[in-house]
Amino acid sequence: MAIIKEVKEEFHNSEEITIKRNLKARHMTMIAIGGSIGTGLFLATGASIHTAGPGGALLAYGLIGIMVYFLMTSLGEMATHMPVSGSFATYAGRFVDPALGFALGWNYWFNWAVTVAVEIAASAIIMKFWLPDVPSIVWSVLFLGLMFLLNALSVKSYGESEYWFALIKVITIIVFIGVGLLTIFGIFGGESLGFKNFTIGDAPVHGGFMSILSIFFIAGFSFQGTELVGIAAGESENPSKNVPRAIRQVFWRILLFYIGAIAVIGLVIPFTSPQLLGGDVDSIAVSPFTLVFEKAGIAFTASVMNAVILTSVLSCGSSGLYAATRMLWSMAKDGQAPKFLQNVNKRGIPMNALVLTTIIGALAFLTSIFGDQVYTWLLNASGLTGFIAWLGIAISHYRFRKAYIAQGRDLNQLKYRAKWFPLGPLLALAMCIIIILGQNYQAFTADKIDWYGAAVSYIGLPIFLVVWFGYKIAHKTKVIPLKECSFEEEHY
Repeated sequence: MAIIKEVKEEFHNSEEITIKRNLKARHMTMIAIGGSIGTGLFLATGASIHTAGPGGALLAYGLIGIMVYFLMTSLGEMATHMPVSGSFATYAGRFVDPALGFALGWNYWFNWAVTVAVEIAASAIIMKFWLPDVPSIVWSVLFLGLMFLLNALSVKSYGESEYWFALIKVITIIVFIGVGLLTIFGIFGGESLGFKNFTIGDAPVHGGFMSILSIFFIAGFSFQGTELVGIAAGESENPSKNVPRAIRQVFWRILLFYIGAIAVIGLVIPFTSPQLLGGDVDSIAVSPFTLVFEKAGIAFTASVMNAVILTSVLSCGSSGLYAATRMLWSMAKDGQAPKFLQNVNKRGIPMNALVLTTIIGALAFLTSIFGDQVYTWLLNASGLTGFIAWLGIAISHYRFRKAYIAQGRDLNQLKYRAKWFPLGPLLALAMCIIIILGQNYQAFTADKIDWYGAAVSYIGLPIFLVVWFGYKIAHKTKVIPLKECSFEEEHY
């Protein structure tokens, strides 16, 4: 009742209260790192190695890592110059076309609202590992309430929780790589493995180029969330220093955590092992991390990894709620969402946007209980949205830099300058397009086109285009000329 009363009060509150810049440097760093470490690393890497071999998986994840690095430097340049919670949706609306900003904002909000539903469903499945007799709905409601509270208390409480969640993941990966190396050299497990698992069968690359292409989408999905640092920039204590620091560390963390972990898994477990296919939340006992720990002779690994993955799920859900709330609030400020969503309470929380996002996430979760068909389509509709957001970052940065130069501004005045321009955003743009169009190329290469499979995989793309061009036609928007793009802070 207190929450409902607060929401009613906030509806009538003055719009002068705004979000608070309470995220410290360590929060920003862990948000950047934690955003790229999740179930994609702990669970999906096994299936990737099985599909493309250890060398193929390393190549795919390495290429995606390079793309993400360029995207983060692009986002970093814009976010340090204009630290706003609307991030790339705001940048697209200012430097490309208001219609594109509108579509990117709603696209991103929908993605994270559905992701919240996915994470609370996953948390309930994980808890069944320990308490199989407790109904799933109990855990789902409990964890959704926890995610809501972490976001409702203050932005600092979100940053602090994300810091510790991410730290648990980081420690786990460092221990995992250390144990894996000791196992490879025979110190653990009683057998020196060396590089033999990199050469069995047709390893290191299994299935050639097409197998690598097939796991590109999986690899890309694993890295989604790194752009959260751009959303959080609007609430950073010192965005001009904290954002670049977090951005610079993304690439090296990706290199260490993903490439290091995949190398260890590929060296310890043969890619032909059918156990590598068991990487999902309800078969945690055969996740690749668990397999390596068991190979080293370490007991109780399934329970430990279950606990780690639970924190990863909670971290992702809490971050999703944060990102969706801030995006909705920012769009309301720009007049692209209902006005009542822009109100902020005394703690600097856009409570109306938070409550609405929580309700939508809960409703999406309920569809998984009452009808798998609707839930499946919701998931598929949100599947491409992360890549579309990355596409928006690349396009926005290219236009941002071009507009900056066209208006005669000094590049030395930028607080952070992305390297390799224009190669970085153009390469990221091309790779995003390849991933988006090729995520289910198999549907078109069979003897008979799988129209249902294609529709399920690509449904998010036409939805985005309808929103984009629908807004464009309704509001008669045009691509903004470079010399008319606004860099003035008061416009944000």
